[in-house]
Amino acid sequence: MTHIVKEKLMTLLLEYPKPEGIIMGYGTAGFRARADTLPWIMIRIGLLAALRSKVKRACIGAMITASHNPEYDNGVKLIDPFGEMLDQTWEIYANKLSSLDDDIHILWAYLETLMNELNIQANDEGIVAIAYDTRQSSPLLANIVKRAAQALYTTIMDFELMTTPQLHYAVRCYNDDGLYGHYTEAGYFDKLCTAFQNLIEMTPNIQRFEPLAIDAANGIGAMKLAYMRQTLAKYIQIQLFNDGTRGRLNDKCGADYVKLYQKAPDGIPLTNYSKYCSIDGDADRLVYFFIDKTNQFRLLDGDRFSVLFASFLSKKLQEAKLFNDVKIGVIQTAYANGRSTDYLVNKMKVPVACVPTGVKYLHHKALDYDMGIYFEANGHGTVVFSDDLKSKIKVAIEDPKRTMEERLAANQIRAFINIINETVGDAIADLLATEGILSVLHMNLEGWLNLYDDLPQRQLKVAVRDRTMIQTTDAERRCIAPAHLQECIDELVSKYPSGRAFVRPSGTEDIVRVYAEATTQNEADTLADEVRKVVEELTK
Repeated sequence: MTHIVKEKLMTLLLEYPKPEGIIMGYGTAGFRARADTLPWIMIRIGLLAALRSKVKRACIGAMITASHNPEYDNGVKLIDPFGEMLDQTWEIYANKLSSLDDDIHILWAYLETLMNELNIQANDEGIVAIAYDTRQSSPLLANIVKRAAQALYTTIMDFELMTTPQLHYAVRCYNDDGLYGHYTEAGYFDKLCTAFQNLIEMTPNIQRFEPLAIDAANGIGAMKLAYMRQTLAKYIQIQLFNDGTRGRLNDKCGADYVKLYQKAPDGIPLTNYSKYCSIDGDADRLVYFFIDKTNQFRLLDGDRFSVLFASFLSKKLQEAKLFNDVKIGVIQTAYANGRSTDYLVNKMKVPVACVPTGVKYLHHKALDYDMGIYFEANGHGTVVFSDDLKSKIKVAIEDPKRTMEERLAANQIRAFINIINETVGDAIADLLATEGILSVLHMNLEGWLNLYDDLPQRQLKVAVRDRTMIQTTDAERRCIAPAHLQECIDELVSKYPSGRAFVRPSGTEDIVRVYAEATTQNEADTLADEVRKVVEELTK
């Protein structure tokens, strides 16, 4: 048996050799680089996925995508049994496999050591679910993952073209025997669309939906949204732009472009619609925007989603007389605008927790709540709901002693829970949730934007010789090294009303990121520049 496995792996190593001198690390986005440099790493990730599946005795996902990156890039990341990101301890194994050259004896020796350590055999049962986005390079890379996993006697579920959140959902459903939903794409759409229809149909005096123009980033989301548009045509009029028929993936379009450049994407008419949104290349990020009466571009990003979702859920909990029995919270990073935090805590009385930058920290903290809401500024986010909350909602719906209004509110929360993809940020699910909320609350984009005014902010990058000189605490909001840096920042901030600033090292390059906000744009710019000078001075 060992001989057969080694032979199959040898064939793959000869077919897709590792380029000389290449170093690649597994991070939050998995492995990501130019597509033509990736085939060799797909062998390693196929092996790792197979081993992970055997250890967990569950289906593991492998998603081939580079999300919002340009079309010439690609990548791969693994999905754990409940639709969550790969356990961090396994990143060490991923990086060790990545570091090994193409010598079959060295590679096999490491695999044997790993299997002994993990107490598994090469021929133990395993199952890996593979999907990929619309990049030209994706099918080949997916096939290499498939062949490598099969070499270790692993069954493959090949979903082919899927959004990243759809694969997260499918893996979760497969592993909990359908309790969360059916693991097929049809099951995904059936759950989301049925829940959306239920929310609309149970709500009296629902506001009519304004037509929605969607920039689909010329990615996989366009294909999936086309199916959803057809299913929900009776309720909502959707027009798709940047649907992949003409432009290039993520080229001057998509959620990341819109957020980064604070302007509308190419390829979408700005006079015909009152409501627009953009998703990214693999459909896990969403931002909304509109052109106001003064012809100004107005963006609704991640902070705005947190506030909108929290507004809806806290209102419905109050109507259902459940607010005091449920622990609801919003999880933010230091990058969240101070006014959004202030609005949540002081106006809505919803607690806010702050965590270090990164989805893994946000998602982990969200699990501490019955309703944990989190969004990154880029529009990636979701809500997670505890089993205890779901039980309370069910009991409230079925309680004949409750009023019609209380039971309706509980029912609306249940429909909302079923729209949301709890495993990961999902542009399609979040879009339906947003449209549902706006309609139920009789709100348009201007009303949503006017819930609070953002403080003007500025972000800068500072090149340093060694980013590890900067050390932070308190969810990256305060510096503990170098000495006196935090004192200097505090002194600078004290000069500005509503001033706030922090610095944090980049996770990948020798730069330090500076964030500053204040009452006016000019003050935010000045504060950011003053902090930059202090960072440069103290990291010489």
